[in-house]
Amino acid sequence: MRVVVFSAKPHDREFLGAANAGRHELVFQESRLLAESAPLAAGAPAVCLFVHDHADAGILGTLAKLGVRHIALRCAGFNNVDLAAAARLGIDVVRVPAYSPHGVAEHAAALLLTLNRRTHRAYARVRDGNFSLEGLLGFDLYDKTVGVVGTGKIGACFAAIMRGFGCRVLAHDVVENPVVKTIGGEYVTLDRLFADSHVVSLHCPLTPQTRHLIDADALARMRPGATLINTGRGPLIDTAAVIGALKSGQLGALALDVYEEEEGVFYEDLSGSILADDQLARLLTFPNVLVTSHQAFFTREAIQAIAETTIGNLDDLAAGRPCINALKA
Repeated sequence: MRVVVFSAKPHDREFLGAANAGRHELVFQESRLLAESAPLAAGAPAVCLFVHDHADAGILGTLAKLGVRHIALRCAGFNNVDLAAAARLGIDVVRVPAYSPHGVAEHAAALLLTLNRRTHRAYARVRDGNFSLEGLLGFDLYDKTVGVVGTGKIGACFAAIMRGFGCRVLAHDVVENPVVKTIGGEYVTLDRLFADSHVVSLHCPLTPQTRHLIDADALARMRPGATLINTGRGPLIDTAAVIGALKSGQLGALALDVYEEEEGVFYEDLSGSILADDQLARLLTFPNVLVTSHQAFFTREAIQAIAETTIGNLDDLAAGRPCINALKA
């Protein structure tokens, strides 16, 4: 089956190519799927999309006219796809529901450790001959309270890592995970989690209910000086509100692997350009803010799992078999 792979990076070519082993005709396109790039899918019954590709009703209509009948997402999130429109147009949508929860959880822990002990600043300093300790004071994670919002596979892995550091873990989710309880985590209300936690880490999906979960009101309810980590979805956080909380000192530190306006910025080399996003530019001026470019998932194990699941999903679609990773409106 001919498959046009949008937003293709070198690692997509390497890992999808290896997993495919010649079964499908993969056509790699560096461009994101947008209204103007949709014609690139002409003649292909399937497209493969990533997190920043657009598949709204209008674009889906264009794809359907071009003969596209299948969309294979090589990610877990699907908020960029209008599932109701896809169903009306007879377009199947499949995804990769899980790949390496350990990789994402470990990156969240790495962000916390780096931000707390200022290792990123220390690294830059000593390479410039500055061996001063001024401004590098951190805190022991041992015996601190860590709040985990969203306790699916990733959140549960992060909770286990924090328990390994000797932290008390508070958790919040609409569905309680017995794994979290087994390792000693305690489920509490969101208000109590905010009030008691020295560190709050977000691992929940983006839904209408969780959009701007961390807003000015939520930040005001947090323990003063708390550290906030987001490796979930960018719009979980109201950026303007966290900038205000950082300026006032209510929020002690912020680590982001995702950002609500990351599209067109993250995954791109803009080192020779002026950063047009004023809020992101402002965040990057704070010494107590650490930003990475949506790389928490980026481990060899995760990319291999994504590629293998994606090709398996395409095998099912090509053969007309039911796919266990199909999405319904």
